[in-house]
Amino acid sequence: MAEKTKKEDRRIRYTKQVIKDTLLKLLEKNHFAKITVTELCRRAEINRGTFYLHYYDMNDVLDDILDDMLSDTSSVMEHVLSQKCDSPNCSYPFCDKIHSNNMFRYLLLDDTIFSKIIDKMADHKEHYITWLMSHSILTFEEAEAVFYFQMNGCLAINKLMSRNHCSDWKKIQKTIDAFIKAGLESFLIHDQRK
Repeated sequence: MAEKTKKEDRRIRYTKQVIKDTLLKLLEKNHFAKITVTELCRRAEINRGTFYLHYYDMNDVLDDILDDMLSDTSSVMEHVLSQKCDSPNCSYPFCDKIHSNNMFRYLLLDDTIFSKIIDKMADHKEHYITWLMSHSILTFEEAEAVFYFQMNGCLAINKLMSRNHCSDWKKIQKTIDAFIKAGLESFLIHDQRK
């Protein structure tokens, strides 16, 4: 019985991955709003029943893709305030995913999806805002504004670099990180104890 369940789980994972990969492939040439379930099923070589067995609609597929894209990404605060910015761990895993996977780049280039990425990232803003408020003189509204400013700015830079096929994005990223770090540090409360 357990082996049968493993096979089913593997088939489910495989089918969902085919659906997600097909949507990403379709985004190379089409805007998200123009892609239909019928078109996706035809390209994925599955029937509509199979699609609806795994997903409610196209937004549900996109949500699953965004979860994949944002999974295992480091906290913004851990990244920006890291003292080891020369280490390979200093760059955002999120940015690394976008630049190492051409399929994810198309997500940034679609304005509809771009706003959904911001919304998805906002689901995780509580940790950032709480940390920033507890270590600075910022109010909730100010810390939230900093969060949205930083996320929109970072995504916009990634979008620009993807559109322009920038080859030196790590250098640009380091420059922006230094800018953000300097700005945030001016608001942080520093403990004078040694």
